[in-house]
Amino acid sequence: MAVIEVRDVAKQFRIPSVRRDTVREHALDLFRPRRFETLQVLESISFDLQCGDTIGIMGRNGCGKSTLLRIIAGIYRPDRGLVTSLAPITPILELGIGWNPELDAIDNICLLGLVMGMSLAEVRAATDDILAFAELERFANVKLQHYSSGMASRLAYSVAFKAVRDILVLDEIFAVGDAGFRARCERRYMDLRDAGHTIIMVSHDPRIVSTFCPRALLLDGGRVIADGTGADIARQYLQLLTPG
Repeated sequence: MAVIEVRDVAKQFRIPSVRRDTVREHALDLFRPRRFETLQVLESISFDLQCGDTIGIMGRNGCGKSTLLRIIAGIYRPDRGLVTSLAPITPILELGIGWNPELDAIDNICLLGLVMGMSLAEVRAATDDILAFAELERFANVKLQHYSSGMASRLAYSVAFKAVRDILVLDEIFAVGDAGFRARCERRYMDLRDAGHTIIMVSHDPRIVSTFCPRALLLDGGRVIADGTGADIARQYLQLLTPG
């Protein structure tokens, strides 16, 4: 039985059809009904995953990859269709949302860990490992407002990798940090995969999809246009980027 079933999922957004860039434009249009146009982001997406499967999702910017991940993670509701999950999901998407820049790294680890489903005891037991994974032990008592964006991202991903539940939903996980941190993320990913976690991963990197994803989907225009091995989909993705 599938641990995740995605059935005929569709999603659209309403976006303003007229821009208001100045105070004068906003004032003149204050009493006029605002006009919108519909942007169809996803259309009729369907696939299944068995427990322990790994699938990659590729496609050009704007094809609906991240929207699909958010629907699977329960952040967005689909306009049509259904996502059924038989196990808890850990989304590793826009990390760092909810950081408090006035607090230090240890307090923020506690905040994010609790948000991601860890108990207070689990967070406290994992704090040293999280700081070591991010190579931020020296900065444990520094307020996050003094962190660089790279340091904050490393800390967020380190917390997320400790808060893992049965299913991981990853968005460009290997694009963060320097080469050393990316290598640690790859090793951690392989440990989780080998432990039997089900993984859904978005990436623009053909090497990542070819190496880590036995199966992959290629999206274009909000639809699945190919479903095959990671290597096959990586090649088709490159062909999509260089038509002709």
